[in-house]
Amino acid sequence: MKILITGANGLLGQKLIELIIKDKSVEVVATARGTNRLSAKEGYLFVSMDITNKEEVLSAIHENKPDVVINTAAMTNVDQCELEREAGWHANVDSVAYLVDACEQNNCFLLHLSTDFIFDGTKGPLTEEEKPNPVNYYGEGKLAAEKLIIQSRLKWSIARTVLVYGVVNDMSRSNIILWVKSSLEQGKPIKVVDDQWRTPTLAEDLAMGCYLIAKKKVQGIFNISGKDMLTPYDMAIKVKNYFGLDESLISRADSSTFSQPARRPPKTGFVIDKARKELGYEPHSFDEGIKIVSDQVAALQNQ
Repeated sequence: MKILITGANGLLGQKLIELIIKDKSVEVVATARGTNRLSAKEGYLFVSMDITNKEEVLSAIHENKPDVVINTAAMTNVDQCELEREAGWHANVDSVAYLVDACEQNNCFLLHLSTDFIFDGTKGPLTEEEKPNPVNYYGEGKLAAEKLIIQSRLKWSIARTVLVYGVVNDMSRSNIILWVKSSLEQGKPIKVVDDQWRTPTLAEDLAMGCYLIAKKKVQGIFNISGKDMLTPYDMAIKVKNYFGLDESLISRADSSTFSQPARRPPKTGFVIDKARKELGYEPHSFDEGIKIVSDQVAALQNQ
């Protein structure tokens, strides 16, 4: 089996490649815009491919003829999508149209990553059958991309996820765990939202969910997220407890105190029963995720 991954330099892309190259029955083609930033240098073929360039997408898929394409590439900065609407739509919707076209021409199975932000946040946790109703432009684009795939002639799967966190090898991006830890260690007071609920997802768990779908070519929509329904405030307290930091620096805030260009759905989170039953998916708890992230950071700092 040959699997082509888009967005290989991103957080999920890196975790997917680290996971899948261990399976010697799978050929891996890693694609990303620009140069290869992966820490692993062997076990896969790297192809430079800009997902927003139709010719590059068609060419890369035609030349490599993968059995499965996993699309992790996207503009995921919600506020940037709100402010730069044309660029956001091009990255999140037009690119998917190019992929659908290329996959139809080459008979590839397409696994596409989507988001809880296609929902309005009036209730949660949500099953795969919940009716989407996005409240921001990022969510509108991700929902439009889902529709392109569902209406295509492809064999496809959509993996929806929630608030992905993890560590990239160059430590170039933060996450809620690292932000809380760093702030409290420096004695900085932080305000953390306590009126939004999510099921935060460890990047390694999301990679495993995608791998299970890809290997079995299981069709349909799957919720692939963490299992703990938490507010960001709950998450911050768990981080404080793990590292033994000062709780007095953490204060509760409601989301109206933060001015952000894009609205956020107040309550999402996912029910993952379908993924458990059909894929054998079982994510870590958030507490376990904190330890995994902490161990990874320590290992990278000791290199």
